[in-house]
Amino acid sequence: MKKSYLKIRLLMPQEDQDIAADELLAFGFEGFEQHDDAMDAWISAEKFPEREKVRLSQWLEEYSGGSWRIMDEEVQQERNWNREWEKTIKPQVIGRFFIHPTWSDHTPPPGTIPITIDPKMSFGTGYHETTRLLLRLLPGYVKVDDYALDMGTGTGILAVAALRLGAGRAIGIDIDPWSYDNALENAKRNKVDDRLEIRIGSSEMIPTGTKFNLVLANINRNILLDLADVLAGSLAPGGILMLSGILTEDIGSIADHPVYQKLKLLETCSENEWQALVYQKL
Repeated sequence: MKKSYLKIRLLMPQEDQDIAADELLAFGFEGFEQHDDAMDAWISAEKFPEREKVRLSQWLEEYSGGSWRIMDEEVQQERNWNREWEKTIKPQVIGRFFIHPTWSDHTPPPGTIPITIDPKMSFGTGYHETTRLLLRLLPGYVKVDDYALDMGTGTGILAVAALRLGAGRAIGIDIDPWSYDNALENAKRNKVDDRLEIRIGSSEMIPTGTKFNLVLANINRNILLDLADVLAGSLAPGGILMLSGILTEDIGSIADHPVYQKLKLLETCSENEWQALVYQKL
């Protein structure tokens, strides 16, 4: 017998939908479909009593400052959610990279580095500004044989990109089981699985005493503040720290943090309301 699902239509701009989908997984949502100004999200009806709808509405308002909200809902029968999600993923050129799913038959433009990413609902498709910012910045900072750490690895896209640029090996860490499985699959698709280790968890999964030439953290403001000591402390002398997931209004809280102030700020980059910062440990 097929399960009943609720299809919830959420009002939000398309540029916010990747990050919203990643957050909504924690509520138990299992599938998403993107539109220009709204996103459909599916959840098992038995997991979404009225109190959960109230909790979701409160979270949407608090997280977005009131710009996201539930538009409507309807009951549907079980569907192939991954297939629905796949329809929304299109090839794109980001800096030096050509990011595409396995089901795309587009030819990489000359001079680009092709990276195959099948998202399966893990954050990191390349659609969101926070991911694009770091993909554009990476070629200027990755050195041959670098040892890289990617905190909040999502699909593994940033770690894969660093390895394709010449980094020697990398560790990707994420708390999301979807991300763990998906990043491993994407590492194999891009033939870097022998150099990319994926660990499930948080900062406790960073090998004790290990120092990295490159640390990537595309997460969010609160976690970047909470993990400041860990991220900066994981850098080897001369190492590069690249932070993303920062709204323009929050840039001061990151830049003024005493741990980050001890590092040398090399570059800032922005797209729409999002910012990325590049630091170096001297």
